[in-house]
Amino acid sequence: MPYAVPTTTNAPCAPSSLREELQDRLDTLARSHRVPGAQLALDTGTDTLVLHTGTADTATGAPFTAETAVPLGSLTKPYTAALVLLLADDGDLDLDGSAAAHLPELRGTPQVTVRHLLSHTGGLPTGPDSDTAAATSTARYLAAVCDARDALFTPGTDFSYSNAGYVAAGRLVEEVTGMPWHEAVRALLLEPLGTRPAFIGDQVATRPTAAGHAVNTATGLARPARQNLAPLEAPAGALLASALDLVAFGNALIKRVDVLPPAVAEEMRRVDHAARPAGLADGWGPGLAQYRQDGHVWFGHDGNAQGTSCHLRVDPEHGVVLAFTGNSGGATALWRDLAAGLADLTGVRVPAVQQPSGGRPAPASGCGGVYRNGTTHYRVTLGPDGSPSLSIDGDLALPLVCYTDLTCDLVDPVTGRLEPGGRFHRDPATGTIDRIQISGRTARRTADG
Repeated sequence: MPYAVPTTTNAPCAPSSLREELQDRLDTLARSHRVPGAQLALDTGTDTLVLHTGTADTATGAPFTAETAVPLGSLTKPYTAALVLLLADDGDLDLDGSAAAHLPELRGTPQVTVRHLLSHTGGLPTGPDSDTAAATSTARYLAAVCDARDALFTPGTDFSYSNAGYVAAGRLVEEVTGMPWHEAVRALLLEPLGTRPAFIGDQVATRPTAAGHAVNTATGLARPARQNLAPLEAPAGALLASALDLVAFGNALIKRVDVLPPAVAEEMRRVDHAARPAGLADGWGPGLAQYRQDGHVWFGHDGNAQGTSCHLRVDPEHGVVLAFTGNSGGATALWRDLAAGLADLTGVRVPAVQQPSGGRPAPASGCGGVYRNGTTHYRVTLGPDGSPSLSIDGDLALPLVCYTDLTCDLVDPVTGRLEPGGRFHRDPATGTIDRIQISGRTARRTADG
């Protein structure tokens, strides 16, 4: 088996030694990245390792344990997608039917199907920030965002990551089941998986939970961060779970356990050919991203709440499931370094993050301008030497490196390191650049530079 935790004494690491080495690596990386606490769970089908380190909440000093639930952020979305696909599998929904047939608030975008919502191919803006969303109802939110005048592209022709699409998917679940989303995900998924339900906004804690943290870069001190997710955004980001809970879900996705019908698990791993999530993943299906590494195909999702970073990867071919949770923004870098070091200990080569596009640099002529996704504005400006930079909603401009295939990378202003960016699009009729996609979100050009 290509991926197996060593189990013989003449292997590079016997099980106890492997656990000790991985624990030491997790402890060390958590300290170096100033992450208060983290979890790692690895299931190869023959062995399962569950590790944890540090503190769940610096305000209380509560320790991180294997049971501690962490705000998952967008890793909630695969659970919501699984709910919708369960309903479709039962014949209650048509994946390729108009979502507006069930939700009249989507009547402004009648071409958007249920499948489009789940695979981020509906051309919907991402939606307003959580503070704005908290001041409105779900129906008004969706009616405002799902308007053909703000469409980023014709549904089913491209990709733009959209929280609003998953707010709509959650409403579909409620409309069809007659249950609030929280109750539906609890009854249909969490309890069958053996996961003790926990959500952002719970008034009474049902299990140990971790706080997200912001780290003061000058002092290195971590302070708990307030979760500000609006209640209506719950289907897009309200779940809390441990790394071991995520592994349980991952095992359902590769059909190791019978919580999901085989057709649902296979559908979630079916890549939509219209979805081209440059800089975010190698492909996307209804609820899961696709990642390629060394000839292997992995599926999964990443999630960030306020001060947390959570990640799930599954390799269906070899039956490997890997999950990580961390409770500060620096946990993303911790995950990247931890995943990179797994190969020498376990043989598991997991794609933690997308790599920069690379390629042959090219002039950025024709790219300058203002681009819009809902209420978010992206401004690309060209310096005197023609070098481009990108500013989002007036924030600090970041240098861009553009390539001949219209992909681009962001330049970290501190380290100078290239980070995955995205791509520009040309209008096929005119040849002019009319859209930009950054970190999976597409914005439509509204003004020249």
